[in-house]
Amino acid sequence: MTSHFYYPNKELQEELTCIAKALVAPGKGILAADESSSMMGKRLQLVGVENTDENRRIYRQMLFTTDPKISESISGVIFYHETLHQRTDDGLPFVDVLKKKGILTGIKVDKQFTPLFGSEDEFTTQGLDDLANRCAQYRREGCSFAKWRCVLKISKNTPSPQAILENANVLARYAAICQSQRLVPIINPEVLATGDHDLDRCQKVSEVLLAGVYKSLSDHHVFLEGTLLQPSMVTPGLQSNKNHPPLDIGLATVQSIRRTVPPAVPGVVFCSGTQTEEEATIYLNAINSVPLCKPWAMSFAFDRALQTSILRTWGGKKEQITHAQNELIKRCKANSLACIGKYVHGSVESSAGTERMILEAIEF
Repeated sequence: MTSHFYYPNKELQEELTCIAKALVAPGKGILAADESSSMMGKRLQLVGVENTDENRRIYRQMLFTTDPKISESISGVIFYHETLHQRTDDGLPFVDVLKKKGILTGIKVDKQFTPLFGSEDEFTTQGLDDLANRCAQYRREGCSFAKWRCVLKISKNTPSPQAILENANVLARYAAICQSQRLVPIINPEVLATGDHDLDRCQKVSEVLLAGVYKSLSDHHVFLEGTLLQPSMVTPGLQSNKNHPPLDIGLATVQSIRRTVPPAVPGVVFCSGTQTEEEATIYLNAINSVPLCKPWAMSFAFDRALQTSILRTWGGKKEQITHAQNELIKRCKANSLACIGKYVHGSVESSAGTERMILEAIEF
């Protein structure tokens, strides 16, 4: 029978639900520090720092040893595989550093992107073959949630039905495997900001994509209460030269979520894409200010929108570490306020709050 399947047992349901809710506790969000070694190298290059194992460790140590009050705004941190096995100068694993602050550790588990044959420059994400074993190991090493990123782009003919179906099924399979190994999956179908599309086109693409993703999640019997969604905000393409007030961005984004995402999902944690730190915060605040029913927590899982100012302030200089960590605390607090619709534009001054850090969106 098509309706014959099993939900996770009660104990696992409660464990996954508890983790998911903790990640989107009121006023809290996620720091995405899951850049690959090569992507981290491109960021270090921007501030004149050599891409070495030690420099990457020092930078991440700076992030994770920030004052414990950061836990008032940050519920979880997403690691790259390398980061999971790095330690502080005192020999303490980064996982334990965060645990002492009451912050959960997550792990990026997708691997490389690969072209979809016969498509117009579209992609899918690899890494399912050994995922169950890797998830089991990550759980033993202290992780409680995971992230998998799929990317889709908007052009005249894309995203194609093929790309939407393929990436939706990959995300659903990933989510089911994660839950089988006691990890909460963050489902990240990202619509790239590149393109000349307008706001309306982006909203329609987002709705079609999310509808496909949740159809696949249902087909794979994923326990929605033990998941989080990490979509892109609905914005016009970078090459469209069209500007919209934040409330328009917020309304289009909320409408796309309301039309596609079941209320069983505990929270939506947006990615920031190519937005500046201030833009991402303003848009998140606008999303939470939309006067429509939103049964999910609407929070953040930002990377560049939390790290641009700290990176610029640090610049590889040991004497700048405390100043750089203060920049991170300020941005986290700003986004904490945005999660409850109480951020005031310009009220938090950051050293690089208006800098747009645009790097390659896809790595092979």
